[in-house]
Amino acid sequence: MTQAPERARATARRHDREIVALAVPAFGALVAEPLFLMADSAIVGHLGTPQLAGLGIAAALLTTAVSVFVFLAYATTAAVSRRVGAGDLRAAIRQGMDGIWLAALLGAALVAAVLPTAPAVVELFGASPTAAPYATTYLRISALGIPAMLIVLAATGVLRGLQDTRTPLAVAIGGFALNGALNAGLVYGAGLGIAGSAWGTVIAQWAMTAAYLAVVLRGARRHGASLRPDAAGIRACAQAGVPLLVRTLSLRAVLMIATAVAARLGDAQIAAHQIVLTLWTLLAFALDAIAIAGQAIIGRYLGASDAEGARAACRRMVQWGIASGAVLGVLVVVSRPLFIPLFTSDGAVRDTLLPALLVVALSQPVAGVVFVLDGVLMGAGDGAYLARAMLLVLAVFAPAALLVPVLGGGLTALWWAMTLMMAARMATLWMRARSGRWVVTGATR
Repeated sequence: MTQAPERARATARRHDREIVALAVPAFGALVAEPLFLMADSAIVGHLGTPQLAGLGIAAALLTTAVSVFVFLAYATTAAVSRRVGAGDLRAAIRQGMDGIWLAALLGAALVAAVLPTAPAVVELFGASPTAAPYATTYLRISALGIPAMLIVLAATGVLRGLQDTRTPLAVAIGGFALNGALNAGLVYGAGLGIAGSAWGTVIAQWAMTAAYLAVVLRGARRHGASLRPDAAGIRACAQAGVPLLVRTLSLRAVLMIATAVAARLGDAQIAAHQIVLTLWTLLAFALDAIAIAGQAIIGRYLGASDAEGARAACRRMVQWGIASGAVLGVLVVVSRPLFIPLFTSDGAVRDTLLPALLVVALSQPVAGVVFVLDGVLMGAGDGAYLARAMLLVLAVFAPAALLVPVLGGGLTALWWAMTLMMAARMATLWMRARSGRWVVTGATR
């Protein structure tokens, strides 16, 4: 009678070790990415307000464009980890190369689109006459780094699929350090101004790409995997990515609607909303690290045809998500006197901010389940369901959010609508997880 509980505890400990080994470095890499923009902002900010405004507009455009293609990491992780679980490392790396080639092609297409349209796009986003030239300069130069950013996404997915999240962390740290040094040297040392900041970031991005490709190419040579582009493989990667693209666009629509509604509530409300959204995003990085571990672990179990192992790992990661969310929620409440003054000294903004923050804190256990199950289903290659579910969630959220100003609600009501959105996501993901339909074993789904 005592053997079964002991086996269960041993299994849980094994899953815990795997989750920690993958999630902790993944969290470090996720947090390192926004530091690129922070470094650029800190350096460019000393050039003047128009330059900083131009950077803000261009960076927002670039971030949005690249984030749409995050499926390059997610889909590649799932496909590669399945083949790792099946014991076919050669096919795993070959699959990863297809994702990298797709990233390169998409990056080239984006560069071709951005370079001639940069002034029009900047104008469309309402840049002032003084900020627009700086935004255009930064956008055009930084566009040359878009292929590198997309290749980094795909290569990160390859390494995650190979159960390696430490290398992406090391590359992210090295890229951040190089970016900071180049920005300082080119902006002030070489006197290039905002153009120097853009060139420094582009060089750092391509250096990161070179580091990733060196690791992937070394693995390809070791296992005899072909490096040549394969039309069928690239097409398969694109087809697998389409549902995740729909999911990502739906999620971006949720965030855009929330910001648009907050802007209609007044200056204090939108200012407080930006602070809450910034904190919400930081908390999401922590929970997304567990989801990344879930993608790699679930894909490996399913590739090894271990359906029960996949289910057990899913249950354990859900427990991690709930516990992590609860801890993060408590941290938000306890530390609010420390970080609120860092963002604002405006009394009206603070009064608006506090109740919305409490709503975010209460919702973190729900968010923990959402992120984990999202990662589990991605690792299982269940992108079609994720796309349908996110479209349904968008249909639930949009009217709830748009009703907030109509009914006289404020920022707290808007963030209750965001909590409704997360609850709807949890319901759709939980039903899928309970159904077991995502458990499709084998080297390919």
